[in-house]
This record gives sequence, structure tokens and C-alpha cells, in this order.
Amino acid sequence: MPEQKNQRLLEVNDLKKYFPIKRGLLKRTVGHVKAVDGVSLYVNEGETLGLVGESGCGKTTSGRCILRAIEPTDGEILFNDPDTGWVNLRELEQEDLIRVRQHMQIIFQDPYSSLNPRMTLLQLVGEPLVINHGIRGKALEDRVAELLKSVGLRPEYLRRYPHAFSGGQRQRIGVARALALNPRFIVCDEPVSALDVSVQAQILNLLRELQENLDLTYLFVAHDLSVVRHIADRVAVMYVGKLVEMGETDEIYPGPRHPYTEALMTAVPRPDPRASKDRIVLEGEVADPANPPSGCYFHPRCRYAEPICAAEPPVLREITEGHFVSCHRAEELSLIGVA
Repeated sequence: MPEQKNQRLLEVNDLKKYFPIKRGLLKRTVGHVKAVDGVSLYVNEGETLGLVGESGCGKTTSGRCILRAIEPTDGEILFNDPDTGWVNLRELEQEDLIRVRQHMQIIFQDPYSSLNPRMTLLQLVGEPLVINHGIRGKALEDRVAELLKSVGLRPEYLRRYPHAFSGGQRQRIGVARALALNPRFIVCDEPVSALDVSVQAQILNLLRELQENLDLTYLFVAHDLSVVRHIADRVAVMYVGKLVEMGETDEIYPGPRHPYTEALMTAVPRPDPRASKDRIVLEGEVADPANPPSGCYFHPRCRYAEPICAAEPPVLREITEGHFVSCHRAEELSLIGVA
């Protein structure tokens, strides 16, 4: 990866998260599910990095490991803290982690289950302010009202409960809660996948507006490539816990360099009934993260596979400036993208 860090906010090196498989009366560990298996990526200040892939590939687990919402098994998570500079989140004690976490927040996927139905909007959005800064009373009400206005909700809703709102409005509440502590970095965990298409556009436009106004940086986890193309500056593609390609959105969509990325791109719907359908339908099953194949995890489904693909695992390498690919044949293949 490039040496320059002056514009970077986050850098992840060889991140791993293995979940133990336990069996028998004594619950002995007989194996591991490799949910995240050696992911390395970086996010620059003020940009949106889209993290995409099939369901179960480790996207959400990666995002939660970065925040240490779940403890990673191994790896390095470097964050450019505005107070102390670069810190490794994996090495921080609880007190320091709580302080750094004020600059890192998350927007959850399901706006129905992520909000406590017994709490009012004042309590939901104001909770981080009470816990971290001890703000209460009129000052708390004023700050929460300001946050609600910033996401398109009326301040009069302070005393209402989540059941009184639609899915899109609930997600706006989740966004307001994430903004409460003025973070620099937000993990957006599929924030629009549970919403109607028309509401999706509203939330995406809101996120982009907030990013411009508040200088936010996003890690945008999603499986909808059309959504990611709309909002992301760069894209990282995952397959069975591994990063297979990462680069600029405008470069990867029209010209993917990994066969798995090519298959994803050909599945993107085109709003033209006369457009030719060149979709690549992958054969076989997704590799088992508890018992992955040798070499490249994708080789049993890859139509370009050669003997080296089954024998040696490829290394994520930079083939052009800022474009990283984990494929033995990346330089020689000519793949189909999205026009």
C-alpha cells in the first residue's frame, strides 16, 4: 500500500476474525469460521469507501471489528485520532477506547430493531451526550432538536417513540444518533437495504449532504452495487472473508480486474430494455469459510482458473496506482464492466 498517510483517516492491515466451532459435551473447539481472513484497506479523510460482496462474505463483521464492537482475532487497526494522532485500536485499553470511539460511530442496517421502542427520541439521540459529556436538561433538548433538524425531522418529535415513525424516518433518527458526538468516521452498515427505493434515495442524498457539511468519512457496507456507485468514491470487493479488489469507483465499474468483480458488475441491472444481457452466472457454491479451498478461494467458480490458482493463494497487490487486485492473472485478463 502507498506510504503516504497525511490524508488517511483509517488503515487496516491483515484484519482477521475467526469464530470458533465447538462440539461435544465439553464444547471443544474443532475448527474456526474465518469470517474475516486477512483484510487490508485504507480510508482517506472526507471520502466514502464502499465495501461490497455477497451476503455472508464478512462485510459487516469487518466494519464491526474496525470499531471493536466485536473483538478482532488478529490484525492492525490504525486510526488518526484528532487528539493524539495515529493509534492502534486493538491495543487500546477500555478507557482510551471509549475516548477514541467518540470519533467513530455506526449506522445500523435495520431501523426497526436498532431503536429501543421504550425510549423517546430525546433519550435515543441524547444518550451519547449524557454518557460522554454529561449534558442534561435544556442544553440536551436544544442539542437533540438541532440534530433532528439536521436530518430532516421536526424538533417537536422529541417526546415521541419510534413506533410513531416510518422506516425512512427511523433511519434518520439513527443517523442523528450517530452524529451526536460530532464523529469523523462513520460505518454505514447497509443503511438503506431495509427501505423502499424512493426512501433509499432520500437517505443517500442526506448522507452525502451531511458528509459535505460536516466533513465526514464513511465506510459504506452494502451489497447493492447501484447504490454504492452512487455514493462511493472508492470500492473494496470482498469474497469469503478476503479482499479481492479495491480501487476508484470510476475505474472498477467500467474495468474490473478480478473475475469475481466482473461477475458482480454483470449482475447490475441496466435501465434499458434493449441493452444486451452479458450476465455471468457463477457455477458451484460459495466457498465454506470454515473449510475454504486451497489457493485462491474463488478458483472453483472461476472460468479463468489455471493450476496456479488452486496451488497458491494470490496476494493483494497494486497493479496500477490506487488499484489493488488479488488475482494471479489480473494483468492479462480483459473483463466486462458496467458501461
